[in-house]
Amino acid sequence: MAKNSDTAFRVREAYGRELSPGETVFDEGDSGDNLYVIQAGEIELVREGPSGHRVVARLGPGDFFGELSLVGGQRRTTRAVAVRRTRVLELDRATLESMCLAQPEIAIRLIRFLASRLIEAERRLASMGVDDLLRPVVRALVRSAEADPDADKSGKKAFRVPINLRALSDQSGLSMLEAHRALHQLFDQKLLRLIDDALVVPDLEALSGCLDQADAA
Repeated sequence: MAKNSDTAFRVREAYGRELSPGETVFDEGDSGDNLYVIQAGEIELVREGPSGHRVVARLGPGDFFGELSLVGGQRRTTRAVAVRRTRVLELDRATLESMCLAQPEIAIRLIRFLASRLIEAERRLASMGVDDLLRPVVRALVRSAEADPDADKSGKKAFRVPINLRALSDQSGLSMLEAHRALHQLFDQKLLRLIDDALVVPDLEALSGCLDQADAA
């Protein structure tokens, strides 16, 4: 027991970070390869959207965050802010791998946590109607087309939309998973195509018509 307590103390001393209320851990769009474990306090994960910021999660002691950047190497998809005085462990990839090898229960707990996040996201998607996903994505695509000087506003000619999944997620106020699901619905309806890793609108009028139908529903 004393050995475990000593190990925990050394981990806190080496990787612990104290956060003041309102302090930002990382911003949306930041690069990063650290995962954080909350030991005490509370963290808000916030995403910026067209109508302002939206709190997507509130996390407490024992929760992880920042895992997507660590595992997938992608940029931060939210801003992490301390709600009150908070203490976290800040772990880089090498440190986490070493800890998982030394204590397999850490790896098991992390896998369970990631699985619960995925299940939660799938449940949220299942509870959302088709229009809940399509409407904000189509609006973002139409806005992007209207802002492009090379786009054919008559809708008679196919053109590439200068937007990627991350930007689409930001502009629609949806998560990247939700925006991805909406894109596939548009692919299925032939309102959008993917050519050479670029989004192509075959008919702007038809895409705008999809938005009109959703608003009228």
